[in-house]
Amino acid sequence: MSALVPLPVILPLLGAGITLVLARHPRAQRTTSVAALTVTFGVALALLVIAHRDGPQVVLVGGWPAPLGIVLVADQLATLLLVVSTAVTLCVLLYSIGEGRADGRESTPVAIYHPTYLILTAGVTNAFLSGDLFNLYVSFEILLGASFVLLTLGGTEVRIRAGTTYVVVSILSSVIFLAAIGLIYAATGTVNLAQLAERLDGLPDGLRLVLQLMLLLAFGIKAAVFPLSAWLPDSYPTAPAPVTAVFAGLLTKVGVYAVIRTETLLFPGGRTQDMLLIVALLTMVVGILGAVAQSDIKRLLSFTLVSHIGYMLFGIALGTAAGLAAAIFYVVHHITIQTTLFLATGLVERRGGSTNLERLGGLARAAPLLAVLFFLPALNLAGIPPFSGFLGKLGLLQAGVADGSPLAWTVVAGSTLTSLLTLYAVTRVWNLAFWRKTAPDAGHGELEPVLAGSTPPPGPVSPAASDAGPAGPTPLAPPRPSTAARVPSTDSDSTPLAAGGPGAVEPMPPLLVGATTALVVIGLALMVLAGPLFDISTEAAANLVDRTPYIEAVFPQGAP
Repeated sequence: MSALVPLPVILPLLGAGITLVLARHPRAQRTTSVAALTVTFGVALALLVIAHRDGPQVVLVGGWPAPLGIVLVADQLATLLLVVSTAVTLCVLLYSIGEGRADGRESTPVAIYHPTYLILTAGVTNAFLSGDLFNLYVSFEILLGASFVLLTLGGTEVRIRAGTTYVVVSILSSVIFLAAIGLIYAATGTVNLAQLAERLDGLPDGLRLVLQLMLLLAFGIKAAVFPLSAWLPDSYPTAPAPVTAVFAGLLTKVGVYAVIRTETLLFPGGRTQDMLLIVALLTMVVGILGAVAQSDIKRLLSFTLVSHIGYMLFGIALGTAAGLAAAIFYVVHHITIQTTLFLATGLVERRGGSTNLERLGGLARAAPLLAVLFFLPALNLAGIPPFSGFLGKLGLLQAGVADGSPLAWTVVAGSTLTSLLTLYAVTRVWNLAFWRKTAPDAGHGELEPVLAGSTPPPGPVSPAASDAGPAGPTPLAPPRPSTAARVPSTDSDSTPLAAGGPGAVEPMPPLLVGATTALVVIGLALMVLAGPLFDISTEAAANLVDRTPYIEAVFPQGAP
């Protein structure tokens, strides 16, 4: 069964090659992309079952023995993240396909979108399966190249500027990571993770600490932990809804995954525990304070994304099996819920013409289904019982209380405050965008004539909109004809709220609604299946703390 291990990497790469060849056949491109991710999801599920039943599965790529060749390892942690990441990428792909259909550009998409999206997926899956540091570095570089292309599709000024910032920060992280790999190889003679787990223990304490801090710095930038997170709120909101959603859901979690491996497999023992607890607390509090101050939904969600990385770091920093299990559960929860909220925000922008809270109102009455699709994951993110967000936070709080140290108690208090402020932030979005009847600065009832399909009176344009420059094409197609119902937006790619003349309201595109609904259902399933999911997370955490199952899977006869 270990032959299945490379397939989550091979299938998206194969699909990317095929879709590139089919650039002149959009329908075949879409079919190939959906098929590749569907099969990848099935393989990920099979690997999760096998890893849970039989332990970690290992493949020596090319037949080269470890540690000479590339090693792929599918343990409980990797396979669990594979399942949730492929499910999310499949739903987001369907959303982006529906967006092209809804905008009448189904026959003229940007040919590079599907190959790039599949390459991004391959980078994510390869990172989760990598059994050596250099292959993990290659995964990050795959992610960097693909994400830059997706971030700048459309070529607008604001996207190029955001993409440049993203690339500069990512290259800095990559340089630090590559330097750390070089130093680790010089000190140990290997980059294989299982072999490093034993050889790093024999290094002087000072050298081990320097190497550990270098890796944490590189991965901290990728994961957007404070104070290395300033780049994220300025980069992610500029992209189209599907791209922002998959970035928010997955890319930072690859950094979190790398931190988990670093702290458990390579450098166990808690030497950086206090530092990580402080960073976790600052990430939570500073991130959520930034979210509370925002008037744009995309930026608000970007700051909550940063804030909730702190919860994951909290569980990792505790270093206990209970803390790691809660952190793993929370990673799975957050990938799903954060992606869902960004897709729902894309629907808000399509229906309301903007994501600026000062220009929105009355969406609960105008689009009740959309209100439900935003309301449920928003409550989940805030940690309201009995959603999975509450269960994950409860597990983290219990692990912090069990630790008993003053610093752990301080982080427990900070995480509780962060949860309350998250509830305040999402409730504010609900009240302003959905519950109130009209936006106060929308002129004489701007939203209502827009909902009726007539031309809105001119209103003030948000700062983000004025900064975006002239409207440009969407990432999937050339620009469409202008329409009288178009409303100034925080993004140049906003969609008219309604069409078809007075009294006609354009229905929400079924595929967009269906993809978002599917993620909402997955989020609810995390609540229903919380028991089995916590069991898997607990088993994964126990194996991480033990380290022996991972090492013996790669070196059955013992590491050389």
